[in-house]
Amino acid sequence: MAKTARPTISDVAKAAKTGKTSISRYLNGEKHLLSAALLARIEQAIADLDYRPSLMARGLKRGRTRLIGLIIADITNPYSVHVLSGIEAACREKGFTPLVCNTNNELDQELHYLDLLRSYQVEGIVVNAVGMREEGLNRLQQSALPMVLIDRKIPDFACDVVGLDNTQAATTATEHLIEQGFEALLFLSEPLGTVNTRRERLSAFRATLARYPGVMAENAEVPLHEAALMDNALRQFHARHRGMRKAVISANGALTLQVARSLKRIGLNWGSDIGLLGFDELEWAELAGVGITTLKQPTWQIGYAAVEQVVRRIEGQSNTVREQLFSGELIVRGSTSR
Repeated sequence: MAKTARPTISDVAKAAKTGKTSISRYLNGEKHLLSAALLARIEQAIADLDYRPSLMARGLKRGRTRLIGLIIADITNPYSVHVLSGIEAACREKGFTPLVCNTNNELDQELHYLDLLRSYQVEGIVVNAVGMREEGLNRLQQSALPMVLIDRKIPDFACDVVGLDNTQAATTATEHLIEQGFEALLFLSEPLGTVNTRRERLSAFRATLARYPGVMAENAEVPLHEAALMDNALRQFHARHRGMRKAVISANGALTLQVARSLKRIGLNWGSDIGLLGFDELEWAELAGVGITTLKQPTWQIGYAAVEQVVRRIEGQSNTVREQLFSGELIVRGSTSR
């Protein structure tokens, strides 16, 4: 069966026995300029033809698409999912439509989506750059679009940022472990690179422990899916501090899952053999053994605030670059109890 052609504004005008100018006035909300009889004919023609105006075409004609591009490095990351929920809510409230692009941490996809969003003439971009590679970030810097970064800064790039107050959060987490009587702490992260979130959390961890010289402080960098390296790092940390109360701080939710798996493999139980505290609240954290203590980020609020800021930029706000930081919430469970 041949596909029926989509009705056009000309078809509506012909069916309503009027000109395209009257149809345009109707579609643009200028109904007060049309007679009651003409309004009735236009409405009937639209219903009979099942006419749907192209919002994209109308937006381009007016110079506004009301589209906001969203680039996510890894949509499977729980952090990204929760941030996306806040972004969608803010877009809906402010009359924008989000175009979501998941790059899956692939450079070719990052560059492709950046070009694609520009071709759709989005009015602004929100970037959750966790995991995004430097080449993709460099391409972002070349864009003149209003832009807000979530969770990660780009070195030497002046841009609005919305995220967690990493210093406050890491200090709260570290002090909690000290108060619980742990004598040796390991801060575990993926390779630091230029990722400011990892560096800021590690720096606050070290600064806090500098005030407690009696507590042993270590840090290690392990790639996310290097199970053997993870097992070795945890096994050696446990062996070096045998007889002492010791705990691990995991720098993000994805890493916490790998730490939990590693502890199972090497026969250590969190809560009794070793303490465990992870950044990011995870749905399964309260169900795992005695429960895992987490540092919860206000992810929904972060996503919402990012859209608010990019809309302010779209509307012409040109004041200095803004960094909006949110406090984290410590959720204590059995993995760090005395």
